[in-house]
Amino acid sequence: MGGSCLVVLLLQVIVTEIAGADAGFGVGVGGGGVWFGGGINTPSPGGAPSGSVPRQNAAYTALQTWKSAITDDPMGILKNWVGPNVCTYRGIFCSNSEDYMGNPTDPVVTGIDLNHANLQGTLVKELSFLTDISLIHLNTNRFSGIIPQTFREISSLVELDLSNNHFSGAFPTTVLFIPNLLYLDLRFNSFSGTIPEDLFNKKLDAIFLNNNQFDGELPQSLGNSPASVINFANNKFTGSIPFSLGYMGPRIKEILFLNNQLNGCIPEGVGLWTNLQVLDVSLNSLMGHLPDTISCLSGIEVLNLGHNKLSGDLPDLVCSLRNLVNLTLAYNFFSELSQDCDKLPLRNVGIDFSLNCIPGRQMQRPQPECSVIPGGSLSCLRVPAVKPLVCG
Repeated sequence: MGGSCLVVLLLQVIVTEIAGADAGFGVGVGGGGVWFGGGINTPSPGGAPSGSVPRQNAAYTALQTWKSAITDDPMGILKNWVGPNVCTYRGIFCSNSEDYMGNPTDPVVTGIDLNHANLQGTLVKELSFLTDISLIHLNTNRFSGIIPQTFREISSLVELDLSNNHFSGAFPTTVLFIPNLLYLDLRFNSFSGTIPEDLFNKKLDAIFLNNNQFDGELPQSLGNSPASVINFANNKFTGSIPFSLGYMGPRIKEILFLNNQLNGCIPEGVGLWTNLQVLDVSLNSLMGHLPDTISCLSGIEVLNLGHNKLSGDLPDLVCSLRNLVNLTLAYNFFSELSQDCDKLPLRNVGIDFSLNCIPGRQMQRPQPECSVIPGGSLSCLRVPAVKPLVCG
C-alpha cells in the first residue's frame, strides 16, 4: 500500500472516531484534500490558520452578510461566527486548495452544514461569493423568502438541501442553472404552482419535491431524467402519469407519486424499469387495468398501488417477483389474484388486498360497489399481447 493511501485511510479513521464522538470540529477526506471546520453540535475548539487570500475575504463577507439576515438563533449556533477565520465557524467546512500552478494555498470554504439548527432568516445573494462550495445543507430550519438568483453562479455546488423550511412561491428556477448540481431537495416547504419542463432535462441524480403545494400536470419531459430517485408525493399534481416515463434511464431506483390527484392509466412503459426498487402510486385516482409489463419489474421491493380505482386481474407474474418485500393493492377494484399471491406470506412478503372485488376473499367491497367499476370505459393504450409476455 502506498504512503498516500495510508494517509487517506488514517484520516478516514480519524473522521470516523470524531463523528462517533459527536465532536464539534469536523475533519474529512474528499474533494482533492482534507476538509475541516466547526461542527454544529458543540462549539469549535479551533481550526485552520487564518488566511488573507481574496477567497477567504469573500467568504468572510458572504457569511457575515448572511449572519445579519438571520433573525433568530435559539441554539446559539452562530455565536462563534466572529473574525476573519471562517474555517472555525460552526457549520462551515473548509478544504485545502491549490493555485493554478499546483501550489498549496490557504483553505477555502467547501461546505455548509447547518441541518437541524432551527435558524430563522433568509438567504442572501452574497452566498454566491463562496465559489468553491460543493454542498449546502440547511434542512430543518426556518428559512423563508426566495432562493437568490445569484445561486446560479455557484458552479461548484453539487448538493443543495433546503428541505423542511418555510420557503414558498413558485419553483425556484435559479437552481436549474447551477451547472454541476446533482442533488436537489426542496421537500417539506410551501412551494406552489407548476414545475418546469427543464427540471428533468438536467443531470440531477436525486429530485425531492414532496410535501409542497405544487400543482398542474407532470411535464412530459419526465422521461428525459437520468435521476435514480424522484419524489412527487403529497402535492396537488393532476392529469396522468406521463407516458414518456418509459424512456427514463436504467438508473431509476425509486419513484413516488403518492397522494396527489393523478388519474388515467399506469403507462405500459413502467415495465422497462428493471432496476426499480420502489414504486408508489397510492392515494390517487388511477383507473383501468394494470399493464402486463408491470410483471417485468424484476428489482421491485415495494409496490404500492393502494387507494386508487384500478380494476381487472393482477398480472399473474407480479406475485412471483423475487425481490418483492411489500405489495399493497388495498382500496381498488381488482377482481382476481393469481395463486402465487397466496404464497407471499410464506416468503415473508407483506400483502394487502383488502377492499377490492375479489370473489371468495375476506374483507372485500360490498357487491353493489363492485357492480359498477370506475373507469370501466377507459381505454388504456396497450401493446396487443400476441404471445406470452417476455421481459427485457
